[in-house]
Amino acid sequence: MQELRYNPITDEWIIVSSSTQKRPVSPPKSSCPICPGGVEFPNEDYDLVAFENRYPSLRKDAPEVESNDDPFKKRRAQGICEVIVYTKEHNSALSRMDQNQVEKLVYMWRDRTKELSSYEFIKYVFIFENRGKEVGASLPHPHGQIYAFPFIPKRIEAKISAMEKYHRENGRCVICDVLQKESGERTVYENGTFIALVPFYARFPFEVHIYPKRHVSSVLQLHQNEIKDLAEVLRTVTKKYDKLFDQEFPYMMMLFQSPVNSLDVDDIFHFHIEFNPPKRDKDKLKWMASVETGTWTFINPVVPEEAAKMLREVSI
Repeated sequence: MQELRYNPITDEWIIVSSSTQKRPVSPPKSSCPICPGGVEFPNEDYDLVAFENRYPSLRKDAPEVESNDDPFKKRRAQGICEVIVYTKEHNSALSRMDQNQVEKLVYMWRDRTKELSSYEFIKYVFIFENRGKEVGASLPHPHGQIYAFPFIPKRIEAKISAMEKYHRENGRCVICDVLQKESGERTVYENGTFIALVPFYARFPFEVHIYPKRHVSSVLQLHQNEIKDLAEVLRTVTKKYDKLFDQEFPYMMMLFQSPVNSLDVDDIFHFHIEFNPPKRDKDKLKWMASVETGTWTFINPVVPEEAAKMLREVSI
């Protein structure tokens, strides 16, 4: 079964997709499906590559569904799910890739965003990476994913609403103001055009946000020098993560950009990347339990300024 079901209590769409149960989970390197010679590339080599997910939650050719009356509305799960393989090296990671390879990855994000945005039924392009079994990664080979949604997801709606409210009340972009007011005590790393910091409002103990210093609403607007700087910041943050506890650091990396083919919010939406790691200490996880999951009210056990200091002082 594959369909979208509407929740009238929270005004959001839920994806029901039984095909995702068939995904391979943590196969050994010898049978990795995305290595050269694996199931996806049996007779091919590659540098980095994007392809449609074999077990998608959303499909371009999603089956039609019978319409339902309130309150049980549903619609076809039309969208696009892609996999981006960062490198052919199975035992690599974003933190271990060279500068040139990460730059190529950012260009890939830009190219895929442009291509997926050309479909009128796509309303939001969400790029992300789940790293580590702690966040449900099913393959250890370094890769990320793209979900091109036929609607604007609920948390994106919340971000847009908050950004619009701030702009209406202050006449300025909220993230531009955040960057103006940052004193440096929460900064992890910065270069000419990007800054990485543990936000004042961090929900996770070692949460890091990456912001462009110039107001841009998506990866499509990044200049060549900004792509180079973004790649450097991504490498630096992930290296610091791995060195923090001398272990492969699990995280959820998420790119937030303005919607496509729907709202025109480029003036108020500031492109950013969030790293949400589940670690709160070397051998302790920060679980999203009832309060966080049920109310979206997070309890952070590590003071953001202390987390930033720990990450900033990690020598790489």
